[in-house]
Amino acid sequence: MKGGPGWHPLLPRSFFARTITLVLLVTLFSKILTMLYLLANEDLLVDRQYSHGTAMLVTSYWASDPAARADIEQVTGLRLVPSAVVPRGEVHWPYSGIFTNQLRQELGDMTQVRVRIQDEPLLWVHQPSYGDSWLQVPLYAHPLRGQRIWMVVLWLGLIGVLSTAAAWVFVRQLNHPLKTLERAARRIGKGQSVRLLDTNCPAEIAEVYRAFNQMAYDVEEANRDRAMLLAGVSHDLRTPLTRMRLSTELLSSAEPDLTEGMIRDIEDMDAILDQFMSFMRDGSTEATEPEDINDIIREVVAPLNTGEERVRLCLEAVPQIHLRRLSMKRVIGNLIDNALHHGGSGIEVCTYVTRAAAQPYLVVSILDRGPGIDPTECEALFTPFTRGDRARTTKGTGLGLAIVKRIAESHGATVQLLNRSGGGTEARLSFPV
Repeated sequence: MKGGPGWHPLLPRSFFARTITLVLLVTLFSKILTMLYLLANEDLLVDRQYSHGTAMLVTSYWASDPAARADIEQVTGLRLVPSAVVPRGEVHWPYSGIFTNQLRQELGDMTQVRVRIQDEPLLWVHQPSYGDSWLQVPLYAHPLRGQRIWMVVLWLGLIGVLSTAAAWVFVRQLNHPLKTLERAARRIGKGQSVRLLDTNCPAEIAEVYRAFNQMAYDVEEANRDRAMLLAGVSHDLRTPLTRMRLSTELLSSAEPDLTEGMIRDIEDMDAILDQFMSFMRDGSTEATEPEDINDIIREVVAPLNTGEERVRLCLEAVPQIHLRRLSMKRVIGNLIDNALHHGGSGIEVCTYVTRAAAQPYLVVSILDRGPGIDPTECEALFTPFTRGDRARTTKGTGLGLAIVKRIAESHGATVQLLNRSGGGTEARLSFPV
């Protein structure tokens, strides 16, 4: 199983450092786009040209004689004003900077420039040779500036979309290792063997993956040891049980009543060992294949209906789902045997598809008309070595329903025991489709 998407080798190994790097890259990307807009904006080109024309007009004004200056003032709106009436000016980046730098380049470094955009746009220029006077130059707003607002909005929207896309990639890089870990944990819960690669992911995630792999190995080792131990116990116990049964049968002629009870006890002990082994063999090693659960139910019920119909089938057409065939036969068989043992007659097996919270489920229901169960015991009955009240059971190991639940959960299904209206019990298996 892959441990995460590939990362460029130039990126740092630490998860924290990668996070900081990606945030800085997204921020820098947004700033670069903004700068490109400002540099490519036609308004800036127009303003540069306007400032150059203003510098030429100011130079021509001071180079002219007083009579010519009067004509220039009348034509252009230029006029000399005392310094007392000149405001401090406003800063409108980058426009005021363009005027200031351009005029200083053409009129000299000692030139002072003040700009006002609000109210009546004006520009004031002062040089040491002017004395206390400032030359007031009228400004004319760009006629297309108001109409170009939608271009600005479009450009900023594009920046937002591209930044969001970059952020999505960033978040996906963060979430992918966690999703991988989640899927692996679910597979471990179903008894599958999982190993996560830790060679191509952040350092912190690699440490988590290594710890997860060690945990998965320990769980598998513990399961193998438990299965081997139980198999050894079963093998060692069956040999003396077989000898005891043979000896009891040889003594049956002397004490028939006593030996008959001993034989039943030996058979019960042998059945208990079979239940223990069935609980350990949950079928997790069996491969899953697409199966029609109706076919599995018919195979299980066919031997029971030989001669007479003990189990009635109400099977609807349902989609195929991935199952472990032998394990699912054991589940269906356990539930039907439980219904026959406790419910007597009137056993039905139904299949259908339903929906819950927009999720379709394939449902298998085993119905009986027995005495029912105590609602407070519905969940407890699935616990190993737990048996129900007198209405539902008198003997057994208490592993039958535990085996059913374990195998069902390994298929991603849920199993429930529900009381029916009118009496009886429903054992319901729900498989997500």
